[in-house]
Amino acid sequence: MEPFVTSDTEHRALTKLRDRITERWNELSKSERSVCRVLTAMSTERLLYASAAELGVQSGTSNASVVRTLQSLGYSGLSELKHEVAAPFSSSVAPDVRLRQRLEHVGQDLHQIQREIWAEAEELVQLGSRENDDERYSAAVNLIVHADTVFCYGLGASGIASDHLALRLRRIGVSTRRLTADGFRLADEIMSLGSRDLLVIFAPGRVTRDIEALLDQAQLVGASTLLVTDELRERLAGRVTASLTAPHTPTGLTAEGLTGILVSDVLVQAVSAVGPDTALRSSQILNDLRVRLGY
Repeated sequence: MEPFVTSDTEHRALTKLRDRITERWNELSKSERSVCRVLTAMSTERLLYASAAELGVQSGTSNASVVRTLQSLGYSGLSELKHEVAAPFSSSVAPDVRLRQRLEHVGQDLHQIQREIWAEAEELVQLGSRENDDERYSAAVNLIVHADTVFCYGLGASGIASDHLALRLRRIGVSTRRLTADGFRLADEIMSLGSRDLLVIFAPGRVTRDIEALLDQAQLVGASTLLVTDELRERLAGRVTASLTAPHTPTGLTAEGLTGILVSDVLVQAVSAVGPDTALRSSQILNDLRVRLGY
């Protein structure tokens, strides 16, 4: 097969995809080649919204053939390919442009809308479940269990996941503080961070001045840090104690904090398993308080 010709501005994830197809072309079956032709004809934006079912129809094959093709090319599945495509797209395409593309893709059909959203959510969940092994979760749980107080910070929409973790940890008896301010007021909230505390930062793909300041302060006082991210794991590896991956896509179909919430649920359940007596005692106190409040 002739090598694909790519421009200097073409997305490097698509270039990587085409390179893999070129290298493995002679080993691919007829149906796999059909899928490859469809993949290489797609733009970055179109690929981000495509489902395995849609690719199967366009290539005259099936969902299973699409998955097998991607695995033959070295990907775990469609979600991994989308994950590689997503990062540069989210930073280079304006939000209003992405919104217009999303509206054009999904259309007004309610059945299509719900199918697209559930499909993307399923892909994200599958990718997230593969990205974090037991060792990484164990390291994170160990930090939570041994912390005097867990400070939770979420950047932008990831604040939802941060809220979720702080609330659920508090309910099982873990001392937590949710950092809700930014900029000037953030200093007031972080000044009590100590050497026996843990700072959990939810930051998918951007390092802001606030995050820089949080990491610097944690290092200055000797606090542990746990990063929950999509793209920053390698970049911040030398500045955090542990990290977990919470993948997301820039399509806007599913919430940015979706996988961050699920990662939080794993952490909370694991911490409960480590200290079941504390979790049960806290649950009883919480229920007693609710009864006294009339609930």
